[in-house]
Amino acid sequence: MTKNEFELLYAVKKHGPVSYRRLSELAGVSLGFISKTMKAFEAAGLVDENGITPAGLDALAPYKVDNAIIMAAGMSTRFVPLSLEKPKGLLVVKNEVLIERQIEQLQEAGIREIVIVLGYKKEAFFYLENKYEGLKIIINPEFNTKNNTHTLYLAREYAGNSYICSSDDYFEVNPFEEYVYRSYYAALHVHEKTNEWYMIPDAKGNIARVEKSGRDGYIMLGHVFWDREFSAAMMGILTEDALIGNYDDDLWEQVLAEHVKTLPPMEIKVYPEGSIFEFDSLDELREFDANYIDHTHSKIMKNIAKALECRESDILHFKVIKEGLTNSSFVFEVRGERYVYRHPGEGTEAIISRAHEKKALELAKSIGADPTFLYMNAEEGWKISRYVEGIRVPSYDSFEDSKRILKVLRNLHARNLSVDWSFMPWEEACRIESILRTEKGGIADRDFDKLKEAVEKCVKACEGDGVGVRFCHCDTYAPNWMLTEDGQTILIDWEYAGNADPGCDVGTYIMDSMWQVREADHFIREYCGRNYNETLRFHYLAYTAIISYYWYVWALYREACGAVMGESLYNWHVMAGRYSRYLTETFDL
Repeated sequence: MTKNEFELLYAVKKHGPVSYRRLSELAGVSLGFISKTMKAFEAAGLVDENGITPAGLDALAPYKVDNAIIMAAGMSTRFVPLSLEKPKGLLVVKNEVLIERQIEQLQEAGIREIVIVLGYKKEAFFYLENKYEGLKIIINPEFNTKNNTHTLYLAREYAGNSYICSSDDYFEVNPFEEYVYRSYYAALHVHEKTNEWYMIPDAKGNIARVEKSGRDGYIMLGHVFWDREFSAAMMGILTEDALIGNYDDDLWEQVLAEHVKTLPPMEIKVYPEGSIFEFDSLDELREFDANYIDHTHSKIMKNIAKALECRESDILHFKVIKEGLTNSSFVFEVRGERYVYRHPGEGTEAIISRAHEKKALELAKSIGADPTFLYMNAEEGWKISRYVEGIRVPSYDSFEDSKRILKVLRNLHARNLSVDWSFMPWEEACRIESILRTEKGGIADRDFDKLKEAVEKCVKACEGDGVGVRFCHCDTYAPNWMLTEDGQTILIDWEYAGNADPGCDVGTYIMDSMWQVREADHFIREYCGRNYNETLRFHYLAYTAIISYYWYVWALYREACGAVMGESLYNWHVMAGRYSRYLTETFDL
């Protein structure tokens, strides 16, 4: 069946026995074609005076949509702050929940089987299963480590004649049909430069190639339809890659771009401007739905407005900062000034006292160590800081940077400040280890006990060596430092601060640098200055092992809570082993 024949027969199916002129409008084909083709349809028994016949329905059957697969697993990090509180697909836009509107549009089109793949805050979507008949849920447990190629791979058994949708799209007019001729990607024609994916058409209007960013052209926007041939080919690629993981970090559109010449053809289906919307930021959503200008339904926005004594409409220009190891943060603007909002990471309440952190921040600000701090809520863990322009983190390869760091640490430790709580890395690591073993399913590292034994020897060897406790930061790795061009050296994020051994500050910087012992010696000698001796050298090398062990155990806990620690976990394991092994072997501990 040709495309024009399909469009005509489907128009008869949808609208019944209407005039040829009306069929021409509905099917987008000429009156002459309709007159000729309808006679052929009647002769073949596909239509009669009442409209489409059972034989006609059989002829359309290969084009019937089997289902829709809605991707709703991602975190939508660009949509801060709202995405920190709820999945983007559950936002209420113009008084309708985004994903509910899309489900209802699919059902209106006759698509009964709808598969939703969930990940981030998945439980928030569970109510949909009771609300909509025919809904199926798939869980993507790796939503925070793999891109949507994996989300689609998990739905591979359902892929056939399938709509592929995103949970956060808004369609002004229902774009879905019960029957579709062949694969297509929805598109808008733009004339300005964008950072979207552009589809370059061939002579038949199919995708010839895909390019990231461009000017005048067709951008990918909205839903996609995969016919059975395309589904089989694409899922074949994703299944073959499942054990390799080359596409783990990629969008499925990147797979399309790479294989477009060998995959079955996919049409570029252009929609009118203003018919499909995707909101990449709160600022964009506010342009579409004025209700979000003064009331975003966001607790975070209310927090900011109250702390800075402004209206929600004054809070603009959100930009996510790459997620830290413990928390998520974003930059925003109020009345021309830029700020940073820190959102506490899941599970951190078990290992961090936010009340202690707030007191530490106030103390750090009072001595000039962190002048950026403005406000913190000790109960909920969120804070607001001033944004500093033109900063950089120190380089572990630059000893000049190291000297700037050490000057701040010496000043901090020399003040003999004190608080009413302590940070004891060995004891805290043992506490977290207990949580891992009793509440988080255990520890997979087979050599963990051996490492723990070596570190414990370092702990005991430092007892009574004369190094006193000081008020310390305890998390001094490079990303917590801000070096400005005018010579300021700022130390931020005082979550782990407390009365502690100064080796926690010296050792953490060494740990994250991955330095060998020789390089660490140089750093320790600079820190100690004229007081340097072998006892202090041993002490700070030992605390490099101890604090590395603490952060390794901490990282195991964070991963057990669902965070992704990546290479850091391995590096801290390496440094705990390197320095504890060096000391136990060199000093026969």
